[in-house]
Amino acid sequence: MSTPSRYPAPLGTVDELAALRADLTDAGFTTDHLAELLGPVASAALHRDQPLTARRVLLESQDPAGALVRLLVLGEAVSAQEVSAALPRTGVEGAIQLGLAVPADLEPGEEGVPPLQGTCDLRPYGDDRHDWWVASDLSEVALGTPLPTDHVLGVGGASTTLASWTPRPQVARALDLGTGCGVQALHAAGHAERVVATDLSARALEFAAFTAGLNEVALDLRAGSLLDPVAGETFDLVVSNPPFVITPRHEGVPLFEYRDGGAAGDTIVANLVRDLVGVLAPGGIAQLLGNWELREGEAWTDRVGGWLESTGLDAWVIQRESQDVAEYAETWVRDGGHRPGTPEFDDLYAAWLDDFSARGIERVGFGIITLQRPLSDRAPFRDLEEVVGPVAQPAGPAVLAGLRARTWLAEHSDADLLAVAWSVAPDVTEERVGRPGEPDPMVIQLRQGGGLSRTVRLDTVAAGLVGASDGDLTAEQILGGISVLTDAPVEELRASVLATLRDLVADGLLQ
Repeated sequence: MSTPSRYPAPLGTVDELAALRADLTDAGFTTDHLAELLGPVASAALHRDQPLTARRVLLESQDPAGALVRLLVLGEAVSAQEVSAALPRTGVEGAIQLGLAVPADLEPGEEGVPPLQGTCDLRPYGDDRHDWWVASDLSEVALGTPLPTDHVLGVGGASTTLASWTPRPQVARALDLGTGCGVQALHAAGHAERVVATDLSARALEFAAFTAGLNEVALDLRAGSLLDPVAGETFDLVVSNPPFVITPRHEGVPLFEYRDGGAAGDTIVANLVRDLVGVLAPGGIAQLLGNWELREGEAWTDRVGGWLESTGLDAWVIQRESQDVAEYAETWVRDGGHRPGTPEFDDLYAAWLDDFSARGIERVGFGIITLQRPLSDRAPFRDLEEVVGPVAQPAGPAVLAGLRARTWLAEHSDADLLAVAWSVAPDVTEERVGRPGEPDPMVIQLRQGGGLSRTVRLDTVAAGLVGASDGDLTAEQILGGISVLTDAPVEELRASVLATLRDLVADGLLQ
């Protein structure tokens, strides 16, 4: 079942995009101003694709940014006078020429210039250093119908998650694999000399080209499946929000280009993990999102760990959540614009459940996969863990620091580790819990205020080592002092504390 989009993707010349850019800037069509205009409640609801509160706030607004929200985000009909006031350089005809709107029908008996109906989602987006505008297809809420199968997704939960978790060292060449409307490519352009962005969807590449041109960002856009467009090339950073959604291969189930890669189960992500070694330069990093299927009694670490065998890549994989198959099916049937209680929803829901049952799948995991090609022939490190709580935002700096720490640990011996004078990171605090009147605590633990917000429980030896780690004495010297105080052989102290010390260094609690 394939339903194409109603309107073509937007397109503009350099001069037309320059005029639109100036208009959007002058109208205050920015993330900061819209947050102020809409307020926290309406802003949060709009991010959840609930437009009613935003409509109520904008009902009496004379702010030109409000008219642009109604036209370009909510897809509503806006009077030609309001459009001209909000976009004076572009004008009504320019908005139509760009593909942002079409003339709407006049009400029965109404005369005059027809209003404009939005045909494209265009909204401000940014990070701590940039303000951009991102173009995509109108949402299901604005369309009022289930999504077309060639739908180009805008800024959503997956894209913001990936953008937050991506490490951002300065690099020569970056690849955005499956760029969609170009969100990850915008971020990459801020710290890469050259950005290549690929997608199988021609429509997605048209939106990415419009987004790049509007923001004066140079992208090398290429059409093709996964790694095919960059065969024989290498990159220092690969970022990918691949089409990882597990979709039944059943007749009548729509296959959306933005989320379905054309393969059963979690094959797309598994193959991508195995193949990335071919495009990573030595020292290069890949960051991607993914789902993985789990059968009864199957550990997710075994499932994903199997993908990593024989790749030769360092890997740090974090599972952020796990859903049972019913939750997963409900999520993605709703994502396509189908609502519970309708026959269409029930049919699709049943197709998902039948598919999982036939293949013995009980749960689906979701997480962040970070890979790195080692600079030498050393054994790769593998760290697969679950982190389900809140983490510092953006998480990318913690990922980069964690990669560098794990790389150092992989390249150095236990003796090297003990020879460093470590210091406790500034965001780390210690908690001691005990019964009233007892001289010794029952529990000693460290809490990390930033990064991945770790909580680490310590025994008395590790607590003593951390407590004395102020950058003056090496870990070996501190253990020697603990040995004198406790009469415990230093060899035993080393053996008891080495694993904890490695973890504290890897996760940035000791620096």
